[in-house]
Amino acid sequence: MPKQWKAEKPTVAQRNKAAADAKKVIARNRRATHDYFIEDKLEAGIVLTGTEVKALRMGRASLAEAWVEIYEGEVWLRQAHIPEYSQGTWNNHSPTRKRKLLLNRDEILRWEHRSQAKGYTVVPLELYFIRGRAKVLIGLAKGKQEWDKRQALREQQDKREALREIQRFAKGHR
Repeated sequence: MPKQWKAEKPTVAQRNKAAADAKKVIARNRRATHDYFIEDKLEAGIVLTGTEVKALRMGRASLAEAWVEIYEGEVWLRQAHIPEYSQGTWNNHSPTRKRKLLLNRDEILRWEHRSQAKGYTVVPLELYFIRGRAKVLIGLAKGKQEWDKRQALREQQDKREALREIQRFAKGHR
């Protein structure tokens, strides 16, 4: 009779590595998916000061009015709101200052060329920590018309209703 193998539990080091590799989302720009068709996404590093990192670790940030600007071969995150750190001193940061995004030169050139096409822009989608580093997920976006937004909302509502009916039917309710 073959010997039964018992599944081994992950070690403490493996659990810690998995926790470090997990993505901890701080802020999402939910309005971007409503206002734009997102055609491509890219992860970028972000240059922050010490008090900005501490404020982000407290889970406080907003990308609601933020946008990405490509200017003279550099990529900048504009109007992203990271509130002042409460235990900060006179050396605290400005909440809506422009912040540099870190990308390769080839990526910057490619995205600059693509964003200059009519109707396209670059928007921030998420701000998160991964492996202890702050990252921004940016997306190449094309603006939606008003009827596109209504159609998208209608599709979401139809999917929600269909799922609700399937769950109700699965429970035996008729």
